[in-house]
Amino acid sequence: MRYSGGWKDLGTWNTLTEAMDENVIGNGILDETCENVHVLNELDSPIICMGLKNVVVSASVEGILVADKNQSSYMKPLVDALHGEVKFAEKAWGEYKVIDTSETSLTVKVTLRAGHFMNYHSHERRDEIWNVVSGKAVVVLDGKRQSVTAGDVISVKAGVKHTIIAETDIQLLELQLGKNISAEDKIRYELKE
Repeated sequence: MRYSGGWKDLGTWNTLTEAMDENVIGNGILDETCENVHVLNELDSPIICMGLKNVVVSASVEGILVADKNQSSYMKPLVDALHGEVKFAEKAWGEYKVIDTSETSLTVKVTLRAGHFMNYHSHERRDEIWNVVSGKAVVVLDGKRQSVTAGDVISVKAGVKHTIIAETDIQLLELQLGKNISAEDKIRYELKE
């Protein structure tokens, strides 16, 4: 089918803000002295802008950008110079967001959609503690199944094969404890029914 509507490449922050209906998306406030300012805030913390002109402010768990709109298209070399693990991801099964990190721990908020599950796996260098915030699921630890709901806490020691199977949408806080916590520390297994 042919498309006869309008087309606009939204490849830069400047062109994206030109297409926005509102100047603020998310938790943000512009004072009356701001001119041509746009805020895109995915964080819970508020952003307050005062006396700014021709600026875009974007805040997410991946970082915060404050840029003159005309300069925003030149940010790629600066972003490429940054190093670090992914702190947020949306997947077909749900999403995860890193909440806190330290030398010996990592705290992640995980949302699994109903009918989805984590791979059956184990870790060699870390323990995990899962605190179920909402929803209903089945946890499998070394082949043993148990139902969990909001308020349940599951302890997973290093070396234990584990997964969680969401019966409803479920949210959990996952505390990873160990040294050199890494996404590569994962051994996958086949889950037997």
